[in-house]
Amino acid sequence: MDDTDEIKESAKNHSKILAKLGTELSEIQFNFKVLDKTSADYWQKRIEHFKKYHKKGMEYYAEAHLLMSLVEKENAGLFLLSMSKLRQLGAKLIEILEKVKENPTIMSSKDKQQSRWSKELKEELIQYSNKNIQLEKEMNVKFREFYDKHLKKLLE
Repeated sequence: MDDTDEIKESAKNHSKILAKLGTELSEIQFNFKVLDKTSADYWQKRIEHFKKYHKKGMEYYAEAHLLMSLVEKENAGLFLLSMSKLRQLGAKLIEILEKVKENPTIMSSKDKQQSRWSKELKEELIQYSNKNIQLEKEMNVKFREFYDKHLKKLLE
């Protein structure tokens, strides 16, 4: 078997794994919208849900990276940097969610006398939720373009 056949076979295997992970990830469906919920239990469940989603997402992107690295190392390296950034953003979001869980009343939109800290934490939560979803969208676009350009023909 020559290198091209090995790459094709490996790409097919990684594609199957990626498809399975994509299905699992879509079943988790984390909603990044920030709601005015003031229950510590709600925020604990949200943290657990995000951790599950983020872990599966990192598995998905790791598999996408492996698939990319079969064909083009430079793009794969750039994608790996995005994965690192996503891991950092996810860790920061979890940290913020933990702070909200400790003091969930800061999320009340009815409280007109919120402290500066409360307002800043709420804004930070929104900011990091948006950063996470935006980076995921960018990574998905990059992978889709890469797939269309380099892998589609290889896998047919």
